[in-house]
Parts: sequence; structure tokens; C-alpha cells
Amino acid sequence: MENGKLYLVPTPIGNLKDITLRALEVLESVDIVAAEDTRQSIKLLNHFNIKKTLISYHQHNEYGKSENLIERLKEGKNIALVSDAGTPGISDPGSVIVSKCIEEGIDFEVLTGATAVTTALVYSGMDTTKFIFRGFLPRENKDRRVVIEELKNRKETLIFYEAPHRLKETLLFLNENFGNRKIAICRELTKLHEEILRFTLEEALTYYAEKNIKGEFVLVLEGKSEEDILTEERSRWEDLSIEDHIKSYIDEGLNKKDAVKKVAKDRKLSKSEVYKYSIEL
Repeated sequence: MENGKLYLVPTPIGNLKDITLRALEVLESVDIVAAEDTRQSIKLLNHFNIKKTLISYHQHNEYGKSENLIERLKEGKNIALVSDAGTPGISDPGSVIVSKCIEEGIDFEVLTGATAVTTALVYSGMDTTKFIFRGFLPRENKDRRVVIEELKNRKETLIFYEAPHRLKETLLFLNENFGNRKIAICRELTKLHEEILRFTLEEALTYYAEKNIKGEFVLVLEGKSEEDILTEERSRWEDLSIEDHIKSYIDEGLNKKDAVKKVAKDRKLSKSEVYKYSIEL
């Protein structure tokens, strides 16, 4: 028996008109729709008058249900996987079943469609040439610290998802660990009450301090600026003598020649001038 095919079908992140013709075609044609929340997905299917067998596939049953879906695919069933909103596998279930399809040699197709990440990024007005999407920050502070260490010196625009009840806490955490950077806060994207606000982190904290916060949020945070990087680098050596500056690079593992080059670049001096201070080292 020939295997069926798995389709990962993006669904609208708010406005139902954002569904694609291809997505509707696939949902009409498959045998089964695997949904993150069947109660939400039935509303979408009913809106477009699509009648299909729905089964649940969410983060708490993803591993077990993936085995079940693989068996159904091997029986020749075609299956569409959908999340509540956006593209399956992006901060939603989907990556496990894709890995299993690759292992088993089962054909799958990823459809293009709505995603909050790129929508918010363009809305932000920040650098779109390089960005890092990090999804939801971990709940535990010790786990958050690991993420901060990964990201605090990155120049790329940073994108996070956040729930309304954790927004204030997250804004405070970002401000304490990244400094008062620019941020775009995108709420309820493509929905009736869509709102795009552009602040500094401190302004955002003031704005939301007394508000009753509702909706789904995407946070787009400015990457570390070149100016901040240069300021931090300068602070490392500005109180050092030239000799100690050279020694600090040697202690990091550079040979004397390369240490002299680095010091000359840091201090905007000629290499020959810096070299004089290295002779006794």
C-alpha cells in the first residue's frame, strides 16, 4: 500500500481572510485534520464549510500522537496538521512529526501562509536583514538567564512571543538585562483590535504599569547597537596603561605581535607607537 502524505497547513493568525486558496484545497482533500485544539479548528473548518475527521495533536501528546499519525500515513491516509494560528512547528507542535516523516521516508509538504514573526518584524520598522526569533522566553529565571547570555551581545533584531499575563514581567526582565533598547509591541495582529506600539523599554513599562492587559503579543527588540559594543569594549581598557592593555590581550592567548595590533586598533594609535610599550614585556 502506498503511503499517504502529511501537509503542514498554516492557519490565519487572526483575520480568517488570510487563509490561502492552497490551504483550503488541502483541507478539503485530506482524510484527517490533526489540530492543536480541535475546538478552535472546528470553527475554522465550519467557517469554510469543510467537514473532516478531527483529532487532537498538541504539545502534551505530540510524541505519542506522532506515532499514531505515522501509522495512519502508512495506511495511505492523507493528513493535514494545523495549529490554532500560524504555521505548525513555529512555537507550536509540528517538528516532531516532521522528524518522524523524514526517518520513515514518508512524504510531507509545508504550505506557506500566515506567521506572526515576519508580520511583526516588518511592522516594527527595525532592521529586517538579520533577525533572531526566540519564541516564548522560559518561565524560570535560571533558564531565562541562559537565553540572555546567548542574546545580549547580538546585533540582530530579536523577536519574542508573550502572553498577556506575563507581559509586564517580561518587559522588566528585558530592560534589566538588555538596557533601555527600542521595542515594538505588536498586539492582536490582523485582528479587529490590532495595535502596534513603538517605545523604549522604559516607556513601555510606564505605559503598561496600570493597564489591564489582554491579547496576544509579539515583541520586537532592537539588537545591540555598534555604539554600545564600542562603549563596552572601551570600558574594558580605558583605565589601563598601554602596557597593561597589551598584557591583557596576551593573557587572553594572543602573541605579542597580535596584541600590539589589537591595542593600536582599540586606541586608534599607530602600531609602531604601541610597539614601544611592548618591548619590555
